[in-house]
Amino acid sequence: MIQVESLNKRFGNIHAVRDVSLEIHPGQIFGLLGPNGAGKSTSISMMTGLIDADSGSVNLSGLNPQSKEARYKIGLIPQSIALYEELTATDNLSFFASLYDIPKNQLESRMEWALDFVGLKDRAGDRVSGFSGGMKRRLNLAASLLHDPDYIFMDEPTAGVDPQSRNKLFDSVLELKELGKTIIYTTHYMEEAQKLCDQVGIIDHGQLLALGTVGELLNQHGGETQISISSDQGVKEFKSNDVSNDLIQALQSSDKVYDISVNRPDLEAVFLNLTGRQLRD
Repeated sequence: MIQVESLNKRFGNIHAVRDVSLEIHPGQIFGLLGPNGAGKSTSISMMTGLIDADSGSVNLSGLNPQSKEARYKIGLIPQSIALYEELTATDNLSFFASLYDIPKNQLESRMEWALDFVGLKDRAGDRVSGFSGGMKRRLNLAASLLHDPDYIFMDEPTAGVDPQSRNKLFDSVLELKELGKTIIYTTHYMEEAQKLCDQVGIIDHGQLLALGTVGELLNQHGGETQISISSDQGVKEFKSNDVSNDLIQALQSSDKVYDISVNRPDLEAVFLNLTGRQLRD
């Protein structure tokens, strides 16, 4: 289990993370959602031991994330692509593998598995400079998996990628969950979180505003369902908190119904209700 208690971080006058506490259970896909500058990457950096918290603590199954033992359990896909462009895909993986002391008799099989897992096995000998943005993202994922980590932190992993690479990354995340990995996934794309995540935290201005399953967040913060009924009496539109009951009553008052539209709130509605609709720089 990952336990975060009262985490705080300041950069000068900016309070980037404010008293964040949460628990992430083994085998979960946990989504940390927020606008740009909300504190997602700073939280991830503290959870992976890259930077110190001003106060609070992070516990990875009893380990301090800055300890060597914990680092061997962590895989990180950073927000900015971290690859050597003039090296081949294999050479990049070989370099990153050396940081984890992977035995030489296991190295080739681990690299082959990782490249195959992300769909880049046929590009193993090609220079990264010729890769698309999506291919680079997938190679970063491969690099994070070489040492078989328990916890995989993905910071905006689909930023700037093509739809095909995006779907491949989605499939990879779900496969990793099937392998028993615990995944922490930051994004500001709501449809990604709704599709992938078992639990979601919404953060803004460094504060954790809401925490729960997608269903719980929809019920608590999604707002009302919009219903439209086209019948012999015209078009009737209304909002409802009890869809089944309100639909039954509305249908009983009409002899002929031509069309029914039910628009339920989604995670984007939750996000906007909590963080506001004002444009962010």
